[in-house]
Amino acid sequence: MNTARLLAWLVLPVVALVALGTLAIWLLKALFGLVFYLIAGALVVGGGLYLYRRVKRSVEPGSRNRRRIEAASETYRMRNR
Repeated sequence: MNTARLLAWLVLPVVALVALGTLAIWLLKALFGLVFYLIAGALVVGGGLYLYRRVKRSVEPGSRNRRRIEAASETYRMRNR
């Protein structure tokens, strides 16, 4: 009986450590995956906002692009009278 107890006291901690290590690795993978997706989503949203602001600023009233668009529209309207 003592041999079985000794074997149990030696094997159980090793099995517990392996199980806890496996669980820890699984949790770390899940957390890093979540962090990766959050960072990727933040970059996509940030890039979209950056592009939106650049486009909005490039065609706001008084900008060179806005004046070119208005001049082209006026020329088109005058030509089609």
